[in-house]
Amino acid sequence: MPHLYIHIPFCETKCIYCDFYSVESTDEKGRFLEALLWELEERAGEAGDTVFESVFLGGGTPSLLDAGQMERLMNTLRKHYRITPDAEVTTEANPGTTSLEKLRAYRELGINRISFGVQSFHDDDLKFLSRIHTADEARESIANAHEAGFDNINLDLMFSLPGQTPQRWKANLEEARQLETKHISCYSLTVENGTALATMVRNRAVTMPPNESDALLFERTMSTMAEWGFRQYEISNYALPGYECRHNLGYWRLADYLGFGPSAHGTWNEHRRWNVSNLRSYIEACERKELPIAGGEYLTREMRQEEFIYLRLRSEGINSIEYEARFGSDFYTDRGAQLQPLLAGELLIDREGTIKLSEKGILFADEICTRLA
Repeated sequence: MPHLYIHIPFCETKCIYCDFYSVESTDEKGRFLEALLWELEERAGEAGDTVFESVFLGGGTPSLLDAGQMERLMNTLRKHYRITPDAEVTTEANPGTTSLEKLRAYRELGINRISFGVQSFHDDDLKFLSRIHTADEARESIANAHEAGFDNINLDLMFSLPGQTPQRWKANLEEARQLETKHISCYSLTVENGTALATMVRNRAVTMPPNESDALLFERTMSTMAEWGFRQYEISNYALPGYECRHNLGYWRLADYLGFGPSAHGTWNEHRRWNVSNLRSYIEACERKELPIAGGEYLTREMRQEEFIYLRLRSEGINSIEYEARFGSDFYTDRGAQLQPLLAGELLIDREGTIKLSEKGILFADEICTRLA
């Protein structure tokens, strides 16, 4: 079943590591909302009678929308798109932009899952990452979300920060667990081109931890989360049973989805397209009653195979029966030359026709995906 993604591009401050499209100003929030609502209404015909099982508001910082703005957005979505009554509706949120009143309003509007970009429960880490919230504000926001009626709460946490010890990282995990969150996403701090962090590393103002340290923290994350009953259903994502993110599962299973807002991508009937990555250009196109499309492409069989292999290895594994149903050929025949040395080296395992990363191989996931795809 397909999914809907909405990109809200506003941030109060750009984090040093972030390479997603965002703007550090909310001055155009009103014009943006009108443009977004127009795009949603104008493109409703693309969906036809399709029923959607999830909505994801990402950013940027969607929680910068006030209750009235969020109400208009949710009403427009439900008016023009068929969304299942039990749909998973997620909004990302920064702990520094939420209040109990706002969270209650969001919950009453049908948003039933919230993802907080906490990153750390240590104030010095948050300052380094240029987050606008404090650790206490994160704790308060999570408590408020529970009080507002959110049962399905995700926390984003970040490891491999400069100077971060295993003990300090585990303290973050322990606090997330104690706050009764059902889903935790654990990401390694990576240096992306064009970010402030990349400049800091290039100028030697920051020294990143060695790969061995990153691998150690990743291994300890996996073992700790498993001990607590969280299932690692994708390399960076851990959930208690029944709390896996349905929207993200859709991505990893190559489901169709429509994307709205500046820089948003979507894939529909083996075609991918994306919007302009510029807020002003996006708004002006919509005000001219023109779709803000920046480009598109047809996904060839080879492209879909590569995406299937990459996404499935990172999550549920490559099932040979599903592969043949999708692509009309045998996976072992198509990828035998690349597959055998990876199996022999115990980087991959074959469990009754499903190829998965081994405990050893998961540390080299990106390299293995590249070799196999």
